[in-house]
Amino acid sequence: MDKLRTTNILLLVIVVPLVFYLLKILSFIFIPLVFSMFIALLFLPIMRWLGKKKIPKSIGILVVILLIAVGVKIGVELIQISSKEILNSDSDFFTKAETKINDLYILAQETFGFEMDNKQNVLNQFVQKDNIGGTIDFVRKTLTMILMTIFFVVLWLAESINIQKVLNSTILKQRHTSVKTFFKIEKDLIKFIKVKFFISLATGIGTGLACVFFDISFPIFWGLFAFIINFVQMVGSIITVVLLAIFAFVELEPTSTLFFFILSITGVQVLFGTILEPIFMGKSFSLNVITVLVMLMLWGFIWGVPGLIMAIPITVCIKIILDQFPETKVLSNILSANKK
Repeated sequence: MDKLRTTNILLLVIVVPLVFYLLKILSFIFIPLVFSMFIALLFLPIMRWLGKKKIPKSIGILVVILLIAVGVKIGVELIQISSKEILNSDSDFFTKAETKINDLYILAQETFGFEMDNKQNVLNQFVQKDNIGGTIDFVRKTLTMILMTIFFVVLWLAESINIQKVLNSTILKQRHTSVKTFFKIEKDLIKFIKVKFFISLATGIGTGLACVFFDISFPIFWGLFAFIINFVQMVGSIITVVLLAIFAFVELEPTSTLFFFILSITGVQVLFGTILEPIFMGKSFSLNVITVLVMLMLWGFIWGVPGLIMAIPITVCIKIILDQFPETKVLSNILSANKK
């Protein structure tokens, strides 16, 4: 028995890194596959409701695709509005930004003793025109991911790929357990995404209003940025505060106004992200802070930005599955923030 246990541990040590390696190498398949699964889970209750009304499945899929298209259209419109806001802005901001960045550069050069090419201004050294090829490649990969995601969403909704049957045939061998686990995953993920969406929306609105009140440029852009980046758990709020504080430093003099602006945007993040979000999520759904950070680093390393966005939903799925086995409930309790 001891030899068998040792063999199983060794196999586990070999298999787990191999699985993560394959997930990283085949990210162009797994990212849209997993992301589409979460999208499909949101709309499966609608599909079931339409099915009860005797509406053909093909029409139900068409309805879901139209709903997704409307959401994408709204997002594109907001991006266009924020882009026009930046393009139509007064060029004085960029002159002021260049002056302040150059001043900071001189101060840093005197303090730390490093040198940069003085023939170009500092901003031009960070923004190079020869990055156009990389941008085109990024756009191509993004469009490919979006098309693959849409394709997989249709497969999930048409039940060509049945999540419950996949669970039943791979991890959970009992049909009752697999059905119960599937509905638990669906319920918790829908709750997570709904709460995260409305909290992110409130955060974006609050950030935009703070920019308007303190007369910071591009309030629509910063509100949209805060809304999107807030989907990255914990890290997103820090990125928003840091970047917006640096941006405000360019526009505002280092006085009490700048201090109160930074205090305001920090307060928005704390109110919605630290206080209201855990209340709406519920205690039974919370994860340990260390678990969140580790999973963010792990999935961020494997899949980059998409991994950061999907890290928490993936962790929730893992936690729910671990709850189904007595042998792994200890691991589930470790992932949870609650003491049991």
